[in-house]
Amino acid sequence: MFEKEINNPKKEDWIKITALLVHAARIDDNYSEKERLIIINFLKSFDDKINFEEIIRKAESDEENSNQILKYTQEIKKNTIDFKKKIIKILWKIILSDDSSDMYENTLMRRIGGLLYISDKLIGEIKIEVLNKKN
Repeated sequence: MFEKEINNPKKEDWIKITALLVHAARIDDNYSEKERLIIINFLKSFDDKINFEEIIRKAESDEENSNQILKYTQEIKKNTIDFKKKIIKILWKIILSDDSSDMYENTLMRRIGGLLYISDKLIGEIKIEVLNKKN
């Protein structure tokens, strides 16, 4: 879906994906401006013409009123492994933006990996890659 339509994805799909990113940012009860900027830059990296403020606003509202990550991962699961790895990488960037990951954040990443059929090993390798780029 996104890999074919990367220049014209459906807004609803971006809202779901962004809601997952917001969920990761909020899981430690500290949704920072730094994390929000990471999400904005991620969205802009796919299409700088999208209304990222509207997407983020709707995603934040949707995430606030939901406790299900399954509906957010369904769209991602339909994509290529490369797209899934990009999502995992941006999730780690968000989580590690405060230079640490706690038990809840690590558990979230294992759950997301399971829902996307990505191994714990690959999840860990991507985490190490993100950490190495930070240093």
